[in-house]
Amino acid sequence: MTTPSGGEYVHGTHRSEQERLSLMNKILNERTLAELAIREGDHVLDIGSGLGQMSIAIARRAGTGGRVIGVERSSEQIEKAVAAFRVSGLGPRQIDFRVGDATEPPLLPGESGSFDVCFTRFLLEHVPDPLAVVRRMVQAAKPNGRIVLADDDHELLKLHPEPSGFTEVWRAYIELYRRNRNDPMVGRRLVQLLHQAGATPTRNTWVWFGACSGNDMFEPVVNNLAGVLQGAAPRLEAEGLVDGEAMQYLCGVTLPEFAQRPDAAVWFAMSLSEGVKPAQ
Repeated sequence: MTTPSGGEYVHGTHRSEQERLSLMNKILNERTLAELAIREGDHVLDIGSGLGQMSIAIARRAGTGGRVIGVERSSEQIEKAVAAFRVSGLGPRQIDFRVGDATEPPLLPGESGSFDVCFTRFLLEHVPDPLAVVRRMVQAAKPNGRIVLADDDHELLKLHPEPSGFTEVWRAYIELYRRNRNDPMVGRRLVQLLHQAGATPTRNTWVWFGACSGNDMFEPVVNNLAGVLQGAAPRLEAEGLVDGEAMQYLCGVTLPEFAQRPDAAVWFAMSLSEGVKPAQ
């Protein structure tokens, strides 16, 4: 996933980052789908569709009468999304992946104002003006259509027993967001953004994104966390926010050791808020 004009996705789109995004999809997609409550025949706009796994999962729920338009700025990720769609078994009209900006999605005449659901996940934290994105989503929804926002509040993350050096690196990671003019705590603002964009907020919840030793998802969750930091490491080092050797040791030794502890746990949750476009 890349971000609208003016924003910067600090992790890049290299192969290891795409592998991390695929892992994240494996961890979160079913939980997110349960909250999305897609109905048969829904027309859905997925802003920041990335590698397309979530768009494909939504299309399966919407069925043959539904349609998903996935908008992603990275042509490289669109290519991979299209490739995944081709082997998904879905019909040719069920998904349309398009290269475009989140603030100006490439919608055809008649499409804006027609969507049953407009959805974005892990995008608003990477843009300097998340309200502009949400306003465009509200415009794209049909009257009484749903707008669903899912994103991070990075202060929610807790590890215990806390790995040595982790807190300092996580604080540096949060500071990098701020230097990019982005909001690392945007998850707590989702209801406010819906209201400011003209939607009527109807729901606010969390999607659990944690685990503990003995759980099958614990090691993947820790690996995802290490991947987040490794992807941001070049920028963190360039900004003088972390020591390169310390970062390498944390991601290559400390976190893998933490993943093998029999008494370890991670607490994190993705914020998810929903609103409805008022009837005209």
